[in-house]
Amino acid sequence: MMSFPGRRKPVFAAARGSARSENESPAAGSSRLRELRPRLKGRLLFVRGFLEHPREVASIVPSSRFAEQRILKLAEVSSAQSVVELGPGTGGTTCAILRALPREGRLLSIEINPAFHAMLGQIEDPRLIAHPGSAEGLRDALVRYGLPAPQAIISGIPFSTMNRTVACGILETVAEVLAPGGRFVAYQVRDHVHRLCRQYLGPARVEMELLNIPPLRVFQWEKNGVSLRRTNAAHSFYSR
Repeated sequence: MMSFPGRRKPVFAAARGSARSENESPAAGSSRLRELRPRLKGRLLFVRGFLEHPREVASIVPSSRFAEQRILKLAEVSSAQSVVELGPGTGGTTCAILRALPREGRLLSIEINPAFHAMLGQIEDPRLIAHPGSAEGLRDALVRYGLPAPQAIISGIPFSTMNRTVACGILETVAEVLAPGGRFVAYQVRDHVHRLCRQYLGPARVEMELLNIPPLRVFQWEKNGVSLRRTNAAHSFYSR
């Protein structure tokens, strides 16, 4: 009996469909779709936030997973008990921090954009404190929630578009409240934060993350409790 190539197509299609049904149930596909919807919503919200408030949002797209992993490593989140996130956006990096944070750790995320803050409120994790407001209120927020001096502060806020006085005020507060030996990590497109923060925490360690749109500079400072001129101010702040 002669066989015709054209007749094999239905058999191939059926076999492919059978393999898919064995490896993936309709319920699993629906579950993946439900997981993707919040991400898609977050990305669209991020783009909208950038278009409406370009001076508050550092990029038109959230950070990549490669950037997130570099940030977590430089901040040493896995060994931190108290972490602060400035400018969490729609919560992508927030979720990455929570995955790396110890079970007994606490994360304070401060977000000025109401829509972004509402997204953070949907993250169900008792370790997370989603605080609405500006990074300028960092000191008051720590006191309000009774949190200890943070061992890591992670910042995604765009210092390059910020008023210099405001930017320096935030960085000075970061240097004051950061625990001795703690890490301040800022991920930025430009290097303004490096120049501004030098007077408070000295020179930074700088790494480039090319697998991000756009490529990011990731700056890390480690607070030395002996050499910093403002260490006593930090101790006095937490001894009150």
